[in-house]
Amino acid sequence: QVQLQESGPGLVKPSQTLSLTCTVSGGSITTNYYYWSWIRQTPEKGLQWMGSISYDGATYYSPSLKSRSSISRDTSNNQFTLQLTSVTPEDTAVYYCARDRGLPDHEYDSWGQGTQVTVSS
Repeated sequence: QVQLQESGPGLVKPSQTLSLTCTVSGGSITTNYYYWSWIRQTPEKGLQWMGSISYDGATYYSPSLKSRSSISRDTSNNQFTLQLTSVTPEDTAVYYCARDRGLPDHEYDSWGQGTQVTVSS
């Protein structure tokens, strides 16, 4: 059974870059035809898909975050990473990584436990 674990700083200052890594075990991030996604959750907006990287390395982003987001992967360590630039307090959220069975409908079948990120000076 695939398992995902997010890691990264819990506190980021405004204007800095947030970097989160998702480590996957029990399955390869290169396995056809899965996508590996980043999702965040706030009380105000609920769940928000941020972007995904596919089994073959293609990337897809939410239009609202595309200018600030970058997703990459390290296949040797079975990890994928989110970078979000120029963060503001509005980026405070619980960030999740998840395995996604497809775009654009998003069928998440495995989730990480989530990590709280607070943007504050």
